[in-house]
Amino acid sequence: MSKKRARDLGLPFPGTPGELNAITDVPGVEVGLTTIIEGEGKLQIGKGPVRTGVTAILPRGKGEKMQPIWAGFYSLNGNGEMTGMHWVQDGGYFLSPICITNTHSVGIAHHATTKWMLKQYEKQFSNEQIWAMPVIAETYDGVLNDINGQHISEQHVLSAIDGARSGPVAEGNVGGGTGMICYEFKGGTGTSSRIAEINGVGHHIGVLVQANYGLRDWLSIIGVPVGKHLKKGKLLSREQGSIIVIIGTDIPMLPHQLNRVAKRAAIGIGRSGSPGGNNSGDIFLAFSTANEMEIPQQSQGKLQMEFINDELFDPIYEAVCQAIDESVVNALIAAETMTTVKPYGKKVYAIDHEELLQVMKEYNQL
Repeated sequence: MSKKRARDLGLPFPGTPGELNAITDVPGVEVGLTTIIEGEGKLQIGKGPVRTGVTAILPRGKGEKMQPIWAGFYSLNGNGEMTGMHWVQDGGYFLSPICITNTHSVGIAHHATTKWMLKQYEKQFSNEQIWAMPVIAETYDGVLNDINGQHISEQHVLSAIDGARSGPVAEGNVGGGTGMICYEFKGGTGTSSRIAEINGVGHHIGVLVQANYGLRDWLSIIGVPVGKHLKKGKLLSREQGSIIVIIGTDIPMLPHQLNRVAKRAAIGIGRSGSPGGNNSGDIFLAFSTANEMEIPQQSQGKLQMEFINDELFDPIYEAVCQAIDESVVNALIAAETMTTVKPYGKKVYAIDHEELLQVMKEYNQL
């Protein structure tokens, strides 16, 4: 049975979503998830309990050739990691799947994604002097998972990439979001999309978040101070999480324009209340699937790209902020309660749908 989402509860998020209301509304984008939930009881490092996973996003699916995926990057607060971003900032593109996992599994995810690329694009790696710089991002799940046991394996990463598909995307306690906490509720993976009209042509903007950030008192949903009303199960005295935001679109953009889009993720996560905490890795990547071309090593000297006028960007920025805000709430709505391993035995509650709706009704937001 499919899980409820924010719109299923009647929450009136603004904007027009795509058919799936997911990052996979962007044509060609595929998402794969590996979820590991094993063991109960007290923490034994190396044995569990394990509540973690990997989320893979393939911007152009599983094509036979590497092609530049034009991109931009922004770090609101850099207490985290997203590999490959030095070249995104200088070169304006990346070539790999994007994988999101837990903080202590970045290395194995990087290793496995490189292995997948070497196999998938074997001819290019054999014939050219090229190298792999995968995009791997993380958030910390050590409250709910034996993170120091490093349970993510090469096969888990490969399964997420190989299993990536178009279509609906699971949310909540799945993939890299399995063991994550958001506004002191159970958080995790969330997604949403918007349709933006540019010169009379509809384009897609899709977002996927791994939401693991925020204090309860900060939480606001469509302007309602929900966190100040729903007090049950508060865990933290200070912010200690992170959020990864991936924004995809089929709108043709230059890398500097995608940098500007990535910056708007700071406003998107701020809509639900986060100021960007000191201990939070708030790291954002925006990519466009437009402007397909050969890798530079196999290209001619003079290249051309299509891009839209900066004067048309205001509705794009608005759509990005809307989709990010809804993605975070979708993660909260879909998540399920878990018990902590460090400290042992506390509950991280999923947000109660009925209690949430009661608060929203009190503010006339249903």
